[in-house]
Amino acid sequence: MLAGATRSASAQGTRVWTQSKFEEFEKGTPQGVAIGSNGKLRSGPVAAEVLTTPSSFVWSVATGKDGAVYLATGSPATVLRVNPDKTADPRFTKLFETKALAVQVVRVGPDGALYAATIPDGKVYRIKTDASKPMDETTAEVVFDLGKLDAKAAEGGIAGKTADGKAEDGKTPDGKARYIWDMTFDRAGKLYVATGGPGAVYRVNVSEAQPTAEVFFKSDEQHIRALAWDGKGNLIAGSDGSGLVYRISSDGKGYVLFSAPRREITSVAVGADGTIYASDVGDKAKNPLPALPVASGGVGITISFVQPGSMQAANASTALPEGSEIYALKPEQAPRKLWADKDAIVYQMTWAGDGLTVLTGNRGRIFTVRPDGSYSDIAHLDAQQAVSLTQAGGGWLIGTANTGKLFGLAPFDSAEAKSAVQFVSATDLHSYASDVLDAGAMSRWGRVEVDPGSHSFQIWTRTGNVEQPARNDKDWGWSDWEPAAENKVASPAGRYLQWKVVLNEAGVVSGVGVNYLPVNSGPVVDDLMVVSGARFVPQQQGNQPPTVTIAFPTPNPGVSFDSGTGSQPIQAQKDRTAVTVRWAAHDDDGDDLSYDLYLRGDGEQVWRLLKKGLTDKVYSFDGATYPDGGYQLKVIASDAPSHAPGDALTAEMISERFELDTTPPVISELKAEPAKMLEIDKNCRQSPCATALSIPVSFTAQDAFSAIGHAEYSLDAGPWQYIEPVGGLSDAKTERYAFAVPLPVGPGVTPEPEHLITVRAYDRHENMATAKVIAAVAEAK
Repeated sequence: MLAGATRSASAQGTRVWTQSKFEEFEKGTPQGVAIGSNGKLRSGPVAAEVLTTPSSFVWSVATGKDGAVYLATGSPATVLRVNPDKTADPRFTKLFETKALAVQVVRVGPDGALYAATIPDGKVYRIKTDASKPMDETTAEVVFDLGKLDAKAAEGGIAGKTADGKAEDGKTPDGKARYIWDMTFDRAGKLYVATGGPGAVYRVNVSEAQPTAEVFFKSDEQHIRALAWDGKGNLIAGSDGSGLVYRISSDGKGYVLFSAPRREITSVAVGADGTIYASDVGDKAKNPLPALPVASGGVGITISFVQPGSMQAANASTALPEGSEIYALKPEQAPRKLWADKDAIVYQMTWAGDGLTVLTGNRGRIFTVRPDGSYSDIAHLDAQQAVSLTQAGGGWLIGTANTGKLFGLAPFDSAEAKSAVQFVSATDLHSYASDVLDAGAMSRWGRVEVDPGSHSFQIWTRTGNVEQPARNDKDWGWSDWEPAAENKVASPAGRYLQWKVVLNEAGVVSGVGVNYLPVNSGPVVDDLMVVSGARFVPQQQGNQPPTVTIAFPTPNPGVSFDSGTGSQPIQAQKDRTAVTVRWAAHDDDGDDLSYDLYLRGDGEQVWRLLKKGLTDKVYSFDGATYPDGGYQLKVIASDAPSHAPGDALTAEMISERFELDTTPPVISELKAEPAKMLEIDKNCRQSPCATALSIPVSFTAQDAFSAIGHAEYSLDAGPWQYIEPVGGLSDAKTERYAFAVPLPVGPGVTPEPEHLITVRAYDRHENMATAKVIAAVAEAK
């Protein structure tokens, strides 16, 4: 079995991108391929777009006995008949239009008539399918009016004849919003209507000349959202409010089979063995939801997606907890959670063959969920939500929302599948295109590994250097699809790769891996600095000499440095003769790097090796071993540790010029003339009298390489005093100094016969020279 993820990106060698889990395959695009929860790709039904309506929602789809297809839409609200001629333009005929917000449900009755329910006015219309022009509220027959029945109930009687009434912008006469969510017919041809505001099921005798309606089942819930029949003639209903599933007997008596963990039952279905399935969504803690702004007194409903400007936009639940769940309800058994998906909302489901066909949003996925809990993703539709379906021939017709489209879903080997799919080639009729691999760099592609349990398939690949491949195989800068000959990728080198598997009817693929080797992109040296007078010593302990902080200037934008001696400031000890060089480097491939350092003096042509094979990004050396002068350092970064000989790449950077100067200046011609002893006035109290005695001193400071920085003197080992050179500026290699050292005089002060004068001079690099002289004090005359 192939590993279920891309192999961890090492710094070297071949890498393998593998996909073998359901979650990984879900990122791709199936066409006539089912993605199993066990991580297997198998041939499956083919989904193809039939038409796009002018509306945002196709809430309901129905088929007549003659094969005619009808659509109930919203935004705008219409009933459309699909033209059977696939070449017809337009592909549909408008049968009914209304000022209501949506035609929520459309059903074909046993009598062949077409029934359409609208919201929020809560009406059911009988529509002529052969009308010469579109019908509307004034011309279509009203067979059920929830507003009129509510008014009748307020007068003391609920059952009675419905009457024609005019709707104004979808509102009922009392301004209250009422909803019809589902409709179904019993074997006797009576119509059952699931309503909201209030939550109830009404039974309508549509066979009468003037149809009558009665309450079949009354609920305390806000809405009855979904209906289905079990094998014993009981009506199964799901509610919004407390998430209840009812079994309603033929006499209208309801029994709660299940109270779901969530607030709304979006769909109910009955399996071949009588098992009842219910899907739930929503958070009971947020019940009730706000009322509609289009009418007063309305009750909120949970709608799990938003269409701007629609009823749902005003009333959408924004706190849906982790998608939907499906529960299986069997007699005498505890409810069992069969399926859950935190990213999918179940809108509709029905029993088909060996499992449930489940329509979801908000990614337009269709699933098959089996009684044992296994499932398959059988189609990805080009719409956000799949919300309605009806059986047609050997397959299904599916209505979607955002945008309002009609899709066909046909079995693998059916004529409908082969004729419906017009936008793919015959070789792609049952194919799966993977997600796109970003190798991170230009890469060479090797073998394709397929799990040994796979068979009856062919692998294709294409590559490119832009992230998104073309849709419908148009040329957007990617290579053409090419078959993998002998399981080896034939596509050219590139940064991105996509593979495609084409299956025959019995084909199975359970894991695919692609080997690739990124083309070496080479290292990059991002920064280089040289600090004189500092020595880096790792893991410094206590009682160390004073330190110097060595930090780069603001790092280059977009450059990521590694830890340790990457970009963070480091501490180095002060050391007059030491030189510390520090650099930053990175490699986009994640390769290990080594570094060589070279030194070159002013006027030299040859770089001389200073240190080879460094792995740290900092190095200190003794500058006293080199003559004073100007120098540059060069660092060469190599990714050789991660590549075979001959494949390694290098990058280099040269430092700015710096100076090595470890030789101190020379002090010469140091002279101190005798200080003459003066007659001291014992009554002297003025300061000039106290400083009248001084020692004239002069000397010369000279440095072979750099200018003299500054000089100081000390009298009799006392504090150091700054002195200026002759002329005031210290800017030459030779400076002359001449100054007077004052001696303390005054009452009670007896001058010493001689004094020690010490001088010291510094060059620009803090190299220091010292000298001393003895100065005598002459007797006063």
